[in-house]
Amino acid sequence: MTGPREAGDRTPQSVRGARAADLLAVDADRRDREGVEKLETGIPGFDHVTSGGLPRRRATVVAGQAGSAKTVFAGHFLAEGVRRGQPAVFVTLEEPAADLRANLTTLGWDVAAWEAAGDWRFVDASPLVREDGTTVPYSFSALEAQIGKAVDDTGADRIVVDSLTAVFALSDDTGTARQRLRSLIGRLRASGLTIVMTVETAEDPAASLSRYGIEEFVADNVVLLRNAREGRGRRRTLEVLKVRGATHRKGEYAFTVLPGEGLVVLPVATSAMSAGRATERVPWGVPDLEPLLGGGLVRDAVVLLAGPTGTGKTLLGLEFLAAAAARGERGLLLGYEESPEQIGRNAVGAGRAFDRLREEGLLHVVSVYPEEMSLEDHLLEIKQVVDATGPTRLVVDSLTALERAGSAAAYREFVVGLTSFAKQRDLTVVLTASTPSLAGAASLTDDHVSTLADAVLRLRYVEAGGEVRRALTVLKARGTRHDTRVLAYEIGDDGFTVGAQVTG
Repeated sequence: MTGPREAGDRTPQSVRGARAADLLAVDADRRDREGVEKLETGIPGFDHVTSGGLPRRRATVVAGQAGSAKTVFAGHFLAEGVRRGQPAVFVTLEEPAADLRANLTTLGWDVAAWEAAGDWRFVDASPLVREDGTTVPYSFSALEAQIGKAVDDTGADRIVVDSLTAVFALSDDTGTARQRLRSLIGRLRASGLTIVMTVETAEDPAASLSRYGIEEFVADNVVLLRNAREGRGRRRTLEVLKVRGATHRKGEYAFTVLPGEGLVVLPVATSAMSAGRATERVPWGVPDLEPLLGGGLVRDAVVLLAGPTGTGKTLLGLEFLAAAAARGERGLLLGYEESPEQIGRNAVGAGRAFDRLREEGLLHVVSVYPEEMSLEDHLLEIKQVVDATGPTRLVVDSLTALERAGSAAAYREFVVGLTSFAKQRDLTVVLTASTPSLAGAASLTDDHVSTLADAVLRLRYVEAGGEVRRALTVLKARGTRHDTRVLAYEIGDDGFTVGAQVTG
């Protein structure tokens, strides 16, 4: 391997001069601001957690159980490097290069084209197996020679070794293997390479690392990936255990892997919540409801609409979207309990031209079975649909169905991420939720939503005048004087109409 190189002194053929120079200027600016130069991983959300990416010319260990996406993380890091004019070497000690190439291509990375351009090189250093099934003694000298040639041929800036576990498994003497790896990592760092190394753990990765002494002899930085079972499914989370000499955010963050995109981290716990900059009032579309809310909803408000089954939550949400259509604005309904056809029949029964609004492109409806994907995937899908359709108003019907799709922690992160995203996009959002009580008061705080919502409307059944009637109350309207009376309402051929105060 040659001596240290400055980033960009060998611009790959697949990245042309001006674009590469712009990207390198961004990297230089990051170094000036933070003191430690970092390389972006290209993993959405992860660079936010690490305050800019992984420190350049240092070694990062990515540890996790089987299926926790360690190889995807490593591939994403290299793919971003090629995109930025930084050639890559992928050293595989377990999986054949052909399989890796095929798998990484499904995530949207044209690895074969990068190989042809000289920007990406696989080093297939998998152990050799004899016909009798025994393994040929592993040669660390041969491994170093293979890596050195690949680095010199490509002028690589980034390198992945996948995985260290295989190295330890092939050695009868763990201490000797550790020393050989220490020497190899020292050579890679001296050559100016930024290194990502994966380790497979059988248990919690934080507890398993010490078994090999990796933190002590090789890791400047440690990233833990978990793939824990929750209920009937699994939930992937990521934690940055340490980044030597640089800042990073603490705690676990949910992530997912998307076809055609790669790994996506959801750092919702640190998402910047907007203070609510909008002042414009928008109508709900229901006569006599706007006065109860102080003249209407603020443009970027998040509203919780809670009540038992049959109280008209979905219909009130449709009234909200119809009012947007009347202003020539688009609305989006995400249904997690009913199909578009069912929603359409209910709307027609209440006198609303549901199908016409869809045909005119003013109303977009997406129905998804909640258990089809994780809450992290649901949140990403919402963002993608919003980007594709460009609505000003969004109705999510209902949160109760989504709550069943994950743990309490995952559900809260989903709600925080959704409300943060809505604020950033200036969306007016109505979230429906079912309450367990058909009549009387019911606590809403268990839904993790009422404290985040700007307004809370409760629908319920009440007994008055010898009959059961529907009634609504505005429990909360943040920053606005609002009417707290209990008012009767009806659902008829003219839709949703608010009546007089319920007494007795």
